[in-house]
Amino acid sequence: MRIVVAGATGVIGIRLVPLLIADGHEILGLTRTPTKVELLESLGAHAAVCDVFDAPALTDVVVSYAPQAVIHQVTDLSDDPALIDYAANSRTRTEGTTNLLAAATAAGATRFLAQSVAWQLEGAGGEAVAAHERAVLGHGGVVVRYGQLYGPGTYFESTAPPPPRIHVDDAARRTVPLLDLPSGVVELVE
Repeated sequence: MRIVVAGATGVIGIRLVPLLIADGHEILGLTRTPTKVELLESLGAHAAVCDVFDAPALTDVVVSYAPQAVIHQVTDLSDDPALIDYAANSRTRTEGTTNLLAAATAAGATRFLAQSVAWQLEGAGGEAVAAHERAVLGHGGVVVRYGQLYGPGTYFESTAPPPPRIHVDDAARRTVPLLDLPSGVVELVE
């Protein structure tokens, strides 16, 4: 299957891409960072630099690849948890999701998986998560609610956070078979 992975160099995406390739899929990994193209290509993926907020460019890239599936692993989270811009991350869940869904529709992709969270967020963050999930389900997609990630490259590299939680490698591994699920919500937690 031809799959576009948006957020392919993020903490889950970078683990998911090689698993999908090993499963026989052809991958186009999207990244906002030009210096990460070589990394994606070294994993065996095609790569494109594209921002989910540039709807026309995103649609052009996705349509030209002609995927059967789009996997949304995009977040806007700082490497330093003290510097998280929650408004920017909410924008990813709202505007970014809208643009990815439009691009997937224009490309004729029949499957759409999107990252979400397995815990309640308060205020505007919670509203953005709810809007994000409604949009994905309205498109006939699968919402993947991950527990708090721990392991290499996460905010919890050496100590597991409180539940709900999941090791980042397990999260990526358990995402691969979700491509075959009908629309709905799946929680991936320990």
